[in-house]
Amino acid sequence: MGLKLQVRPLNAEDRSVYANTLFSSFNTWYWKRGWGKNYFNCQPEETSIFYDIYNDLSPGCSVAVFSKNSGRLMGACFYHPREHHVSLGIMSVHPDHFGQGVGRTLVNHILDYTRQHDYKSCRLVGSAINMDSFSLYNRAGFIPRAAYHDMVIAVPQAGLGKLAAGENRVRDATLADVAAMGDLEFEVSGIRRAIDYCYAIENPRGVLHAAVYANDQRGIDGFMISAKHPALNMLGPCVARNEEIAVALINQELKRFAGTWALLVVPMDKRKIVEQMYRWGASNVETHLKQVWGEFQDFRGVNMPSFLPETG
Repeated sequence: MGLKLQVRPLNAEDRSVYANTLFSSFNTWYWKRGWGKNYFNCQPEETSIFYDIYNDLSPGCSVAVFSKNSGRLMGACFYHPREHHVSLGIMSVHPDHFGQGVGRTLVNHILDYTRQHDYKSCRLVGSAINMDSFSLYNRAGFIPRAAYHDMVIAVPQAGLGKLAAGENRVRDATLADVAAMGDLEFEVSGIRRAIDYCYAIENPRGVLHAAVYANDQRGIDGFMISAKHPALNMLGPCVARNEEIAVALINQELKRFAGTWALLVVPMDKRKIVEQMYRWGASNVETHLKQVWGEFQDFRGVNMPSFLPETG
């Protein structure tokens, strides 16, 4: 007999078990493939920050699979409806239930939502080395559209040194910048997500920060959001008209991480950014793919995704 499944959204009572499922899912998968260390180098309960921020941004937009027999959480995924697209978020399946069709159930649920609400695209950023997840998304109709280096950089306590060109134009974002940030992202990436910009600027959980690259003539030429938390130090999402602007934003935002490390997901074809990251001592740790179901326009500038907040 097949497994009897219950599919429903996560709720506040599921927060702790979701965090433990996320922690176990990623750490087990990477450990079995020779990662040599934990993906999450924190306490399991600290990964509940993903639940907190995802649920803040998209209340009720999660799908979880439970065993009807045991009541146990088998897997879960958040999704994020925005102005022009749905973002399919980080998926976690408990190691005890790998290969049992849980991921397929989650993806199908989110694509059904996408179709039923007349969205033209669903987007995700997925590992290029996890062939199980790649095949899952590819079979569902997702097409790889961009490739990224996952780069980790240790930031000296004294910082990275001299200013990058144009860095004097970088400042903290304000709510007055939100409309211009949306216009820029629509121009570069074909989407906008005002709720994400506002949330990062207001930063209710003390994890996020948002900066903009201001141009006196054109307004906003780039923005960068970053997350600093025991479960994840990461720069992104970042949107910029060109690579020089992106480098200035990266250099400025890395100051948040002085004395620790940060992860960036850098477009492979943006060689000026990639080479600068190498000069600063960054190392490649993985590769990811931007995958899109439905409509997609080529990026007209720099698009650097993130996992917290998740991105389009």
